[in-house]
Amino acid sequence: MERSLRHRLLAIEGNIGSGKTSLATRLAEDYGARLILEQFADNPFLPKFYEQPGQYAFPLELFFMAERYQQLKSQILAPNLFEPSIVSDYMFTKSLLFAHVTLSSDEYQLYQRLFNIINPQLPRPDLIVYLYASIPRLLANIARRGRPYEQNIRGEYLEKLQQTYLEYFRHHSELPVLIIDVSTADFVGKRIQYEAIRELIEKDYDPGVHEARID
Repeated sequence: MERSLRHRLLAIEGNIGSGKTSLATRLAEDYGARLILEQFADNPFLPKFYEQPGQYAFPLELFFMAERYQQLKSQILAPNLFEPSIVSDYMFTKSLLFAHVTLSSDEYQLYQRLFNIINPQLPRPDLIVYLYASIPRLLANIARRGRPYEQNIRGEYLEKLQQTYLEYFRHHSELPVLIIDVSTADFVGKRIQYEAIRELIEKDYDPGVHEARID
């Protein structure tokens, strides 16, 4: 029997290798929700960025922003009576956060102006779930899944992304954000841990940051 998801739009977020896609996919199946997965593999600049980040950061982030906007606009704004809820493995603001880490100051200012023009056109998530994992755990997960273009990702880059996310959540309290520490969890392999996450998601949260841990 399918469970009912109380959130119209649930965004699962996290650093690279945190397991957000696995969690979003499983939640959508359990709740009979529409699933939106980021099409990162379609970005032709991604492999080039990891080899030459300074040269390819701006086209990489611009492509990602355009793709995310188009996907979310077509999926979220299209009503479907049979799928009352939506689960996504990213939030649109991810574009701005990654750009803050990868772009130079001048490039980021231009990027931010473009972001601010299109961001208000998309609805905001009812709940953001951020999967927090330690940097060693993220690197181990990245190595395990074996995508060739990711194997040169450095811990310093992941740390900057992590801090950028957390700083953003601390200063934007208008939405409820649930940060779940999964550094020692295996919610893909251990059903009891997945169910613990699901129970957390089913609670009501006021705007602001809420924290939990799954062991």
